[in-house]
Amino acid sequence: MKIKLPAVALLALIVSGPAQAATLSEAEATFLDQLVTASAVLEQRCTGYEVDGAGSVQLGARLLGGPDAAMAMIDAYAAAIKAHDGESYDPGKFRPEVAESARRTFRRVRTDLIRNPKRACAGHGETSVARGLLRRY
Repeated sequence: MKIKLPAVALLALIVSGPAQAATLSEAEATFLDQLVTASAVLEQRCTGYEVDGAGSVQLGARLLGGPDAAMAMIDAYAAAIKAHDGESYDPGKFRPEVAESARRTFRRVRTDLIRNPKRACAGHGETSVARGLLRRY
């Protein structure tokens, strides 16, 4: 019997009560918000920006206490994106609270980027550059 991975993930979310009750720490929420904002800038193809992977890990390490914690949050965000897109992902890295928070932030930032692309690309893009998540090219 072949079960699709998204169905398994949904079942895991329904069954696991403690996972639903988990919340993000303030530092995790801050880093995730900044990470999602930078990814929205890239997703909307704001001109002149590219990812700064090392800078992202360094920022996360400062906020979360180390590079392993930063990579864990980046991996959790990547798993949330894959789950949303129906792609296979590592269920051990998926955190429902990360997926929910990322969804809300992405919608907010993307709406801003669509409504006023020039102003929002410059604002969100430069803020992400200043934080080290993106760099200009």
